[in-house]
Amino acid sequence: MDTAPTPATGALTYRDATDADADALVALIESAYRGDSSRAGWTTEADILQGQRTDPQGVLDVIKAPDSKLLTVERDGAVVACCQLEHRGAHAYFGMFAVSPALQGAGLGKEIIAEAERTARAAWGVTEMHMTVISVRGELIAWYERRGYRRTGQMTPFPYGDERFGIPQRDDLQFELLVKPLA
Repeated sequence: MDTAPTPATGALTYRDATDADADALVALIESAYRGDSSRAGWTTEADILQGQRTDPQGVLDVIKAPDSKLLTVERDGAVVACCQLEHRGAHAYFGMFAVSPALQGAGLGKEIIAEAERTARAAWGVTEMHMTVISVRGELIAWYERRGYRRTGQMTPFPYGDERFGIPQRDDLQFELLVKPLA
C-alpha cells in the first residue's frame, strides 16, 4: 500500500468558513482524527478515542461565534484543511486543526499554522497563540514544539461522559496548554 503524501498541485487558498461548509468540515475533521480513515495520516486519535470528534452543530457554533474564525483551506477547489482561531484578549486560541490524511506529512500543516498565526496577529493584534492538546499525544506535541510552541504543564480535564467529544479508550486523558509568543 502506498502511503506517500499526495503531491501538491495548486496553490492553497484561505477563507473564513460559512454555514454551507459545515458538512464538508465535519467530514474533514472526522477523517483526520477518528476511525479507520484517520489511520492514513499521523494525527489519528483512533486508539485513544472512538465516536465523533465534532458534529455539524459544533462546527456551526465555531463559525457563528463572535471573535472567532474557522479558517478553511482549499486546493484546486477542494477543502483540504481547517483550523479555528478565537480572539481571547491578548492571545488567540488555535483549535479544530485538521489536514486531510492523504496530504499529511508533506509540509501542509506547517504552512497552515504559519498562516493561522499571521491571520491572528493581523486580525486581532495578539501577542500569543494558545492551544490545548491531549497530553498523551507525544508525537503531536513534539510537532508543535518544533513550530515554537512550549509546554506549560497546565492541565485541564478531559470531558469524560460527554460523548460529543468522543468515547475515551483510556482513563488518563487530559489537555495540556501549549503557548507560542507571536513576534
